[in-house]
Amino acid sequence: MIWTILPLLTALGAGLVAGVFYAFSTFVMPALALLSPPQGIAAMQAINVKAVTTGFMTGFMGTAALSIVVLVAGALGYADGWAVAGALLYLAGCFGVTIAANVPRNNMLARLDPAAPEAAAAWMRYQAGWTMWNHLRGAAALVACAALIVSVMQ
Repeated sequence: MIWTILPLLTALGAGLVAGVFYAFSTFVMPALALLSPPQGIAAMQAINVKAVTTGFMTGFMGTAALSIVVLVAGALGYADGWAVAGALLYLAGCFGVTIAANVPRNNMLARLDPAAPEAAAAWMRYQAGWTMWNHLRGAAALVACAALIVSVMQ
């Protein structure tokens, strides 16, 4: 029973995170791009502060922790290849991309003075790079969710 619930909970977490990233790619970042650079920067700085609170981090980090447990279960023969693939996709494509690509950009943005002369150019670079990596991590979370669902359905 637990070996069915584990990939199901991991799939739910991956799907939830994929939805958050989908929202950012489809309307949050495009809406921020409509603002003046100082307003867009200030808004994204505020979003990044709120993103590291309990609500989002529970789903994001909790799914990473569940993915690690799925990998251990796979190594012990309790999880199938679909579950292991889903866990790996989440850890590398979603969690890993976030740490390697999106967080450094967020840290740069946090240090940026929205009123500085170079802020507008930095904001344009940030939006393009951050959003491209967000598309990738969102797609990885969605495909991870699908693989974990396939595991549960077998």
